[in-house]
Amino acid sequence: MSDRFPRVAALRDASGLRARLAELGLELPCDDDVLGPARSPLAERLDLPDRGPRLANRFVIQPMEGWDGTRDGRPTELTRRRWRRFGDSGAAWIWGGEAVAVRADARANPNQLVLDETTASAIGSLRRDLVAAARAVGADPWVGLQLTHSGRWSRPEPGRAAPRVAFRHPLLDARAGVADEGAVLSDAEVDDIVGGFARAARLAREEGFAFVDVKHCHGYLLHEFLAARVRPGAYGGESLGDRLRLLRRLMAAVRDSAPGLAVVVRLSAFDQVPHRARAAGHDGGLGPGEPEPHERPYRFGFGLSADAPGQIDLAEPIALARELVTLGVRSLNVTGGSPYYTPHIQRPAAFPPSDGYAPPEDPLVGVVRLLHAARDLKRAVPELAIVSSGWSYLQEFLPHVAQACLRAGWFDAVGLGRMALAYPDLPRDVLAGRAPARRRLCRTFSDCTTAPRNGLVSGCYPLDPFYRALPERERLERAKRGSGAT
Repeated sequence: MSDRFPRVAALRDASGLRARLAELGLELPCDDDVLGPARSPLAERLDLPDRGPRLANRFVIQPMEGWDGTRDGRPTELTRRRWRRFGDSGAAWIWGGEAVAVRADARANPNQLVLDETTASAIGSLRRDLVAAARAVGADPWVGLQLTHSGRWSRPEPGRAAPRVAFRHPLLDARAGVADEGAVLSDAEVDDIVGGFARAARLAREEGFAFVDVKHCHGYLLHEFLAARVRPGAYGGESLGDRLRLLRRLMAAVRDSAPGLAVVVRLSAFDQVPHRARAAGHDGGLGPGEPEPHERPYRFGFGLSADAPGQIDLAEPIALARELVTLGVRSLNVTGGSPYYTPHIQRPAAFPPSDGYAPPEDPLVGVVRLLHAARDLKRAVPELAIVSSGWSYLQEFLPHVAQACLRAGWFDAVGLGRMALAYPDLPRDVLAGRAPARRRLCRTFSDCTTAPRNGLVSGCYPLDPFYRALPERERLERAKRGSGAT
């Protein structure tokens, strides 16, 4: 933990948060009081053209994996517990549950779920469990499934990286184990992957999921193709139109395979140059993050300035969002970066994961960066329902800021990720007019990332009594002590 930045939990009240934001020169609305359900923008219904009946509130549960499936891609009891807790949350929108690979070799870890003919019924039972839990608390959420190919970060077998990439990357190849051109997918192989997404979408529809998310975020394969400027052939090139050819073919294939199924997209709307830790401090902890040395123009990112790659440039993400509207997509979930090379912009946190770096900026800067990106996309493409990300670091002030942003029309919904592991029923408490339980709020300890980085299942070890009691916790603490991520 870096002590350079004030802890959110130490801020006295909403005025203290506003003072800190002003000190940092950040624009973020924040109400003094959390409004009751009769007046709260968080409790307003939301019309979605894909959905039919309106969503009952503005809370969304983001996809959160547990690295806890079976080796053949099926859920375990740990997986089921997590999905039941998502249903118990009271959130009206369950954005995909978790990332599910469209084929076995596309998994980011050996215990990721895989959707195929042999696993479909078991994965469909997760939705049924979630819906039953939701109905028990009077909720009726819109439930989808996130479909993914891990691409550069594929690791389907224990201890063995198996990257498949859109293009060679001068900074990320070594990190991902890319040694030669053999890792680069041919256009024919990409066409086969398109077929894999289409098959998975059909199976998802047959199992009762209302939509699928064709995942374009966090450095995984479809996100990487958005930056494939140096790739020859049908799916790359300097022109964004050429780089969107894969998206268009994917959408057409999914709709042909699963007619009537809604399709949504979670998008990393901006990147940065991959970061690394500077030298450790005197206490042996992880050093602050810094960009790796790189040449300019930087041609390997999406949503950033090639000449000044530390700066966001939303021209191409906005063009992509407009293209989605023409393709019949009505909902966009906005995130940024990647947990593999820029975790501070993807999930702002006070405490780094074991393979990361100490925050190079006050994490509030990262929160505001994410929320501004969602706001700017909503302003540019108002036809889309925009889900925002990056909320967990706000902790007790999450509902204060969320209701203010919704009232101002920044976006349409508030997506909870890590908070949904620590405190899944936060939406239900807020919507009922109850004050959030401070002892349950996610404090961004990053154990939910450090654990799987060390071969353990993911969960909230510090705050969820169930995970705190697991024998894996002691292994996690040893891993953190060894890495300096304490």
